[in-house]
Amino acid sequence: MNNILSTYVKILFGIVASSFVMLTPVHAAEQGSAAEAEAMVKKAVAFIKANGSEKAAEEFTNGKAFKDRDLYVAYTELTGKVLAHGGNPKLVGKNLTGLKDSDGNPFFQMLVDLAKSKGQGWSEKYRFMNPTTQKIEAKTMFVERIGEAYVGVGIYKN
Repeated sequence: MNNILSTYVKILFGIVASSFVMLTPVHAAEQGSAAEAEAMVKKAVAFIKANGSEKAAEEFTNGKAFKDRDLYVAYTELTGKVLAHGGNPKLVGKNLTGLKDSDGNPFFQMLVDLAKSKGQGWSEKYRFMNPTTQKIEAKTMFVERIGEAYVGVGIYKN
């Protein structure tokens, strides 16, 4: 009886352990990586250069080529006016310079300042709505300046 119970516990433990191993890559694959975010920014900058700002803004906001799981493009003038937003089209045309995250951090100005001062790079963490989970989550964004605007793609850190 003790042997049967011991075997049962080992089998059950093996099933539970393998479930965690199998689920981890699937969950990770549901979110974009830092490398994928940077690659999408480079692709978006090339798209702007090849097709112009207006066509790019339309594609970034309403198309599918620049949306992948929780990755999407935000295209913003250095004045703070949103030209395109793949995660929330309602933000297009709005000036978000004074926007703060749920912790009171002026993250939008941080993104503008990063693009102005360094030209490209990763932002510090801030909190923003994840369009795939519909939850406010920690996020960091890779931005690259293009003329008097910047393109950004962020990764959520839930």
